Amino acid sequence: MALKKINTVLTAAFILFILWFGAEFILSPETTAPGFGLPSWPSGDGGGFLIIKGIRDVVLALVLGILLVTGHRRALGWVLLVEALAAYGDMTTVLAHHGSAATAFGVHGLTATLMVVNGLLMMRETREVASAPAAPAPQPA
Repeated sequence: MALKKINTVLTAAFILFILWFGAEFILSPETTAPGFGLPSWPSGDGGGFLIIKGIRDVVLALVLGILLVTGHRRALGWVLLVEALAAYGDMTTVLAHHGSAATAFGVHGLTATLMVVNGLLMMRETREVASAPAAPAPQPA
């Protein structure tokens, strides 16, 4: 039962963090973008891509939230593992574009790794339930 509480708290924290970060990119991309780790602001009309990033983050958080609220905990574990790829992708993007290595690893890499840990813990929690033997069907007398 303790593992379930830990998983729930960790997942809720990720949902809130991702929602907040995504909303910041939608509402105020010019002040939020420097914290992403890239060395320069997009040229031309590239600011729209920052809003797209914000929308992506909000959608990722909503998917996690729906699975958490509806109790689909095994699916939630899988989705945490898959969504960690977005944060690893952000880390790789920052590094590939000569951005801040500290931000790449300390924000994006750490977030992704914690999501993987949370996803694996969720899979461990639900493995015990998924592998429990089914009760034999009652036999007619």
